[in-house]
Amino acid sequence: MEEQNHRQIPRFARHCCLFLFSVFIVSLATAQAFDYGDALTKSLLYFEAQRSGRLPYNQRVTWRDHSGLTDGLEQGVDLVGGYYDAGDHVKFGLPMAFTVTMLSWGVIEFRDQIANAGELEHALEAIKWGTDYFIKAHTSPNVLWAEVGDGDTDHYCWQRPEDMTTSRRAYKIDENNPGSDLAGETAAAMAAASIVFRKTNPHYSQLLLHHAQELFEFGHKYRGKYDGSVGVVKRYYASVSGFMDELLWAALWLYEATDKEDYFKYVISKAHCFGGIGWAISEFSWDVKYAGLQVLASKLLKKAKQEHEAHILKQYRSKADYYLCSCLNKNNATNHNVERTPGGLLYTRQWNNMQYVSTAVFLLTVYSDFLRNSNEHLRCPSGTVDHEEILNFAKSQVDYILGSNPMKTSYLVGYGSKYPTRVHHRGASILSYRENKGFLGCTQGYDNWYGRVEPNPNVLVGALVGGPDCQDNFMDQRDNYMQTEACTYNTAPLVGVFARLLQLDEVQSIASF
Repeated sequence: MEEQNHRQIPRFARHCCLFLFSVFIVSLATAQAFDYGDALTKSLLYFEAQRSGRLPYNQRVTWRDHSGLTDGLEQGVDLVGGYYDAGDHVKFGLPMAFTVTMLSWGVIEFRDQIANAGELEHALEAIKWGTDYFIKAHTSPNVLWAEVGDGDTDHYCWQRPEDMTTSRRAYKIDENNPGSDLAGETAAAMAAASIVFRKTNPHYSQLLLHHAQELFEFGHKYRGKYDGSVGVVKRYYASVSGFMDELLWAALWLYEATDKEDYFKYVISKAHCFGGIGWAISEFSWDVKYAGLQVLASKLLKKAKQEHEAHILKQYRSKADYYLCSCLNKNNATNHNVERTPGGLLYTRQWNNMQYVSTAVFLLTVYSDFLRNSNEHLRCPSGTVDHEEILNFAKSQVDYILGSNPMKTSYLVGYGSKYPTRVHHRGASILSYRENKGFLGCTQGYDNWYGRVEPNPNVLVGALVGGPDCQDNFMDQRDNYMQTEACTYNTAPLVGVFARLLQLDEVQSIASF
C-alpha cells in the first residue's frame, strides 16, 4: 500500500508547477510504497487473535474471548493458554515452538528497530504468551505435553473457539514415548526467549533457561521422533526431517544463551553425524531447521579456538551460503535454486507457500546485516553478492507480500486496500462471541457460515495467508485452505523484518534530503 501519511499538498495555479510537483510526489510514493511500520503493528495483532486461554485485560483483538479453559483437565495438568496454530483449535507443540523461536530471534536481531517503531512491548507479549504455556507443558524434566485436541475431531467441526465442543485430550512425550524434535524445538524457543528477557525480566529469563536446558537433555538422552509417540499428529505436523536438526538447533540457541562450551562442542562434534554440515537444503520451516542453524552457526566462526572447530564452522557456513544462493537464484544448476513465480515470488510448494517465503526473507535479512557488519560478501557459484543486493531482494519479497504482485493484493490480512477477506479461519468467519453469545454447535458453523460468499465478519489482522500458486493466481475463498489459511509461523519471521525495512526506509529518507 502506498503511504497514507503524505503531507497535504496545496493546490498550485500554474500547470507546470503542478506537473513538477506531481512527478516529485509520484517518485516519493514509488520510493516509499509500503508502510512497514503499519505492517509491523498489524503482524503483532495477529498473535492476539490466535490466543488460547483466558484473555488479558489489555487484549486488543476484541472479537475474541476466553477459550480452552479446561485444557489438560482430563489428564490432571493445567494446559490453559498458548496459541492455536492456524484456522482450527488444536494446540500443536512443534509449530507453536517454532513460532516462538522465530519471534524471539527477530527481537534478538532487531530489538532496537522494533522498539523505535513502538512495538517492543507487543513483541515481548507475543513471545511470553507462548513461553508461559511451554512452562506449564513441561511438567517434569522428562515430560512435555505435545498437543491439546486432535486434528481429526477438530476439523469435523466449524465453530468459534469460545464454543468448542471437540475433544481436548492432551498428548505427551516422555522417557518411554520420546520426541527429540519437539523437545529440541521447545528448548530452542525457551533458550532464545531467555535472551530476549535477560535484561527486562531476569528471573523469568533464568526460569526459561532452566526449562530449555532440561528439555535439551531430555531430547538428547531419549531419542526418537515425536510423531512416533504422538500418532494423532502425523497427518498434520509429521516430523519428516527427523530430530537431529532440532537437537543441533537447540544446542546453538543454548550456546547463544549461556556461552557454555559444552553446547558449542555439541554443535561441532555432532555437525557431521547429525547432518548439520551434510544437508544443503533450500527450505527453512517448522519441520526443517538446517538452513536456520547453518546461518546461526556461520556467525560463530570468530568463537573457534582450534583449527578443526573453524573448519567445521566453515562447512556450516558453506551450507548456509548454498541456501541463500538458492534463494537469490545464484547457484549454477536450475534445480539447485528456489523456483519463482512469473511475478518473482519464491515458490517452494503448493500448500501454504508463504511460510517458506517469510522464513527465507528472515534469513536473508539477518545474513545481509551479518555481512555488512563483518564487511564481507556472499560468494555464490554464479557470482558474488553484497549485503545490499541481499537486503534488496528480501525487500522485494516483502513488497510482493504487501501488494506489489500481479494480483495487486496484500497477502497480509488487514494491510492495504485489498487483501483476503474470506480467510479459512473458524473464529474470523463466524459472528463474534462478544456480539452473539448464543451457543454455536459443532456443525452449525458449516451450515450457516462456512459456505457464505460474504467476507468474514471479523478481520484476522496481521495474518499471512498461504498465498498464490506458481502462476501468481489467488482465489479468495474460505474453502481454498491451501491459499487462504494463515499460520502463526507464517507471520512470526516477518515481525523483525518489517522493523528492519522500516529502519531502512527512514535511513534512505534522511539520506535523500
